[in-house]
Amino acid sequence: MPTTILLEQRLAEIGQSLKTSGKALALLGLGSVGKEKTCLDEYSDLDFFVIAKPGCKQCFLDDDLFWLEQCAQSGFFFRNTVDGYKFLYEDGVFCEFAVFETKELEHIPFSEGRAIWSEPEFNLTALQPKTKKGMYQRSSDIEWILGEALTNLYVGMCRHNRGEKLSGMRFVQSHALDRILDLIQVSQVAENIHEDPYLPERRFEMRYPEAKDVLGTFCQGYEKNAVSALAQLVWLESNYSINSTIAREIRRLITDVL
Repeated sequence: MPTTILLEQRLAEIGQSLKTSGKALALLGLGSVGKEKTCLDEYSDLDFFVIAKPGCKQCFLDDDLFWLEQCAQSGFFFRNTVDGYKFLYEDGVFCEFAVFETKELEHIPFSEGRAIWSEPEFNLTALQPKTKKGMYQRSSDIEWILGEALTNLYVGMCRHNRGEKLSGMRFVQSHALDRILDLIQVSQVAENIHEDPYLPERRFEMRYPEAKDVLGTFCQGYEKNAVSALAQLVWLESNYSINSTIAREIRRLITDVL
């Protein structure tokens, strides 16, 4: 695994490569190489935006990715969006990036980052997020969250029992589980660790250490969907007043396959 020193060094090298190209205005570090630098470790990747000069965006999206390969040898990459790539260096440094012109940023949702490099004349205020589109919006309505969790368990077990085990697993171990995570977040005090505004499951075990032991019981995999559903139902009943009718029906569906 790459060291944090190597990760920071590579990011600085990418900034220098952009500067040398003469076609970029700034390099914006995001995530653990942005404002969340305290989260940087050997498992981190390099998430960043390249801000290109007007008319130069495609220069950084050409297939050879010269500006990255000048820093170290590439191992694998592919274009995952119209604006960017996922890129793995031979030495294990992994990058996920997008390229934009300044005028595009006001329409792009992203978390606040950190300017790694910029041209002296570049206005850094352009790197401030302008929209919250795409951010996770957590409901604080307990009854709604409970209703969603319970009905997802019910539908999931109906599909599981019908033989649609994959769909059933998704409803139980993804959709219903997401709502249980919401309940934990609105009812427990979080540790002072950064929450990802787009992916609330990130660092969940660190933010809610009291929940760590039960999380594994909620998502035990494809062959243990009914057991996972039962664990979720028991947790819901232990922590909230649950409607007896739907609880009974979920338990019946679970019992039918256990």
